[in-house]
Amino acid sequence: MTTMRTISVLGATGSIGASTLDLVRRNPADWRVAALTANGNVAELARLAVEFSAELAVVADEARLPELRDALAGTGIETAGGAAALVEAAARGADVTVAAIVGCAGLAPTMAAIEQGGVIALANKEALVSAGEVMTAAVERHGATLLPIDSEHNAIFQCLQGNSLDHVRWITLTASGGPFRDWSLDRLTLATPAQAIKHPNWDMGAKISVDSATMFNKGLELIEAHYLFPVGLDKLRIIVHPQSVVHSMVEYRDGSTLAQLGPSDMRVPIASALAWPERMDTPCAPLDLAEIGELTFRKPDEVRFPATRLAREAAEAGGGIPAVLNAANEVAVAAFLGGQIPFTRIAAQVEDVLGAYAPPAPASLSDVLAVDGEARARASMLAGTA
Repeated sequence: MTTMRTISVLGATGSIGASTLDLVRRNPADWRVAALTANGNVAELARLAVEFSAELAVVADEARLPELRDALAGTGIETAGGAAALVEAAARGADVTVAAIVGCAGLAPTMAAIEQGGVIALANKEALVSAGEVMTAAVERHGATLLPIDSEHNAIFQCLQGNSLDHVRWITLTASGGPFRDWSLDRLTLATPAQAIKHPNWDMGAKISVDSATMFNKGLELIEAHYLFPVGLDKLRIIVHPQSVVHSMVEYRDGSTLAQLGPSDMRVPIASALAWPERMDTPCAPLDLAEIGELTFRKPDEVRFPATRLAREAAEAGGGIPAVLNAANEVAVAAFLGGQIPFTRIAAQVEDVLGAYAPPAPASLSDVLAVDGEARARASMLAGTA
């Protein structure tokens, strides 16, 4: 990089935010931090805002704003709180906005960043799952650039460079299979939240770790890939790859398959997006295939893990159905983490909501949020958390 660029990190205290800021920390001459946001971790948000001399720090939980103001008193860093403040922070614009707020809470801020026409490094898969058609239309309308930083979608993005989507035969998303990939169906009914969030390969937050354990993470990624790489759902497939070394693959019509390999470290795909269209150094250890020894692959089991089937069916149905799937899953995961439903009830509850609620296709972000709210209400009733 030859000139300093501005960056905003929406979700700065999460795992994606931490990995992003580690790269910024290692390249201080390249970046000026415009805004940092967090849900409620005020202490860490304030620490990061001071370290990176952020112009603005925003806490989503407005009740924590006085605490943030006290923590940053005398620093000259602007503070704000609440959902509207998140949107306003994103709407300020930056050369690069990292959208890493988990769940549908990230929808409106991500859309606000898109409307500024900059580069959006997207980690919030729920944004495209719930509002794919609305969001991709906004990207085109405002001339924004959407760069995926999920490891799988970033891998596909890299494998597609210099090639035409017309030449693609298959896009294959790889899945680790999560911590329960070898568990029997009977054993899965006894899985605990502590076991579910202990991912064998990746260091992730609780919600995404549970999604990996259920395979909903991969189902959501399939829907996301459908919008990012419009080759048709019939050309998207999933394969279980326990080592998490091959992050995804693209097979072309001539039989050539390109794969992106790398360590299980989110700084690799994040660096790809931050430096695009160039490359940047990362502190990640080089990949040692001889040490790894072998790479294995197997088909997903949709009897034990029906989430990928449900996601594909939702993508095929289109309209508001993917938003229903996403909202119902968020509620079910929260209920599981709270000890209110068993692990195997997550997918079953999502399927129940999908069977009972089929809204029309949303035409705007407000329509998407309305569908999301109704789906959450229905899912909460089923989970007994309403």
